[in-house]
Amino acid sequence: MTDPHLSEGPHPELLDADTKRLHALGYAQELRRSMSGFSNFAVSFTIISILSGALTLYGYGMNTGGPSVMVWGWIFVGLMTTIVGLGMAEISSAYPTAGGLYYWSAKLAKRNGAAWSWFTGWFNLLGQVAVTAGIDFGFALFFTAFLDLTTGISATHGTVLAVYGITLLAHGILNNFGVKLVAFLSNVSAWWHILGVAVIVGVLMLVPAHHASASFVFTKFVNNTGFHSSFYVVLIGLLMAQYTFTGYDASAHMSEETLSAAMKVPRGIVNSIIVSLIAGLVLIVGVTYAITNNYNSALSSATGVPPVQIWMDAIGRRGGEFLLVIAMVAQFFCGMASVAANSRMVYAFSRDGAVPGSSFWHHINPRTRTPTRSIWFAVVFAFILGVPAYWSTVAYGAVTSIATIGLYIAYITPTLLRRLPGSKFQAGPWNLGNWSTVVGWVGIVWVAIITVLFMLPEVSPITRDTFNYAPIAVIVVLAYAGIYWFVSARKWFTGPRMQGSELELEAIETRLETAEELEETF
Repeated sequence: MTDPHLSEGPHPELLDADTKRLHALGYAQELRRSMSGFSNFAVSFTIISILSGALTLYGYGMNTGGPSVMVWGWIFVGLMTTIVGLGMAEISSAYPTAGGLYYWSAKLAKRNGAAWSWFTGWFNLLGQVAVTAGIDFGFALFFTAFLDLTTGISATHGTVLAVYGITLLAHGILNNFGVKLVAFLSNVSAWWHILGVAVIVGVLMLVPAHHASASFVFTKFVNNTGFHSSFYVVLIGLLMAQYTFTGYDASAHMSEETLSAAMKVPRGIVNSIIVSLIAGLVLIVGVTYAITNNYNSALSSATGVPPVQIWMDAIGRRGGEFLLVIAMVAQFFCGMASVAANSRMVYAFSRDGAVPGSSFWHHINPRTRTPTRSIWFAVVFAFILGVPAYWSTVAYGAVTSIATIGLYIAYITPTLLRRLPGSKFQAGPWNLGNWSTVVGWVGIVWVAIITVLFMLPEVSPITRDTFNYAPIAVIVVLAYAGIYWFVSARKWFTGPRMQGSELELEAIETRLETAEELEETF
């Protein structure tokens, strides 16, 4: 008997190009597609957030190489990240789905596509959760510093954890209102970041009577790590920039909500990196020029946030608080966008049955057409990852390490599969042409280097409190995904699940639209 709903959907000839492409990839248009190309760029640009990553790790940079490594390291890492992003962008044009990286791996693998998809997806998912945790915990550190300066409330571990939890809750609530609000706030955020950098750097250039010399900014080398090898310190000092340049896969995860996704998504990935490279360089140079007092006084600041102490030393306490507010608003936007991208990854991975309780997490709110339950998955698990930092800052360091290493392993896996013999890849409308091979292999080599590099010790002597727990974090992810795969998942996970025929896909969309109309009516 024919399902009566199958005749209710739109006729194929009336479907827009985005929906047709999504159907060809095997999925129904369940999410609301209303995001512009600028909004797609803005989400990734907001998650990279130079006013979050670059400032929260500025103190690390001051100790690990100092101004010269922060400035030149930013340029070098930014260029290498652009290469990695170009390789991802080319694939995103061919496969514009919310699953992003794990879907690409399944399609590009010559054999064992399900296994490649499984491991890519879990690294991407856990990296996404860790990034959300790192961003919002960083905001909590800045906000408690602000409270300490303005109200006298001490920045205790309990205060930081409470602010962290409230921030995640707020981001969950904002995302529940739908993609239109997320897109609007991301647009605001993009301009806030650009104008915020202009204001911060402008104030630091114009107000102080004295500035550091150009020689100090571009050539000063500082080694407070305990290691004697300057070359080694330069290498591990690159973490400041590389940690900041994460999260631009958000453009891919928002594919099913972006108009003209095959062109706008790859542009969003690449442009978010390039704009962050330029604006971040301006920010780092501007802040470093403002270091006029004792270098070590900023590192030992009672606020716990070296950039804030630099600002207060340069333009006074009130001025420093003003610049801190600009940075905090940007960081809040950053966390909101991270939850949005994270939830789409959970939604897509659940749609394909890879997450325990997938039928529960793969749920679309009929009124907002957003994955509401996946949003709260992202919020709750990010909070859990941040809780150990109540007792140990080393635990928080492990979270940021797995965010960087885990995400880049997921970022480069599809590019690697794209380059291996036997890969079946049909380029989308946005592609690299003859440059594809060179760009792909350079990106692969770079990620292999940083995967090893950022698991090495960062401080000497190595003790329980200074040990780099990143290798353990990577092993835990591999062990979890590997054991789960061999014990259970390999028996049932076959990679991305196709949702049905053309008529069945249209029927799914029609039911969602009908439910949405009923919600609005009542």
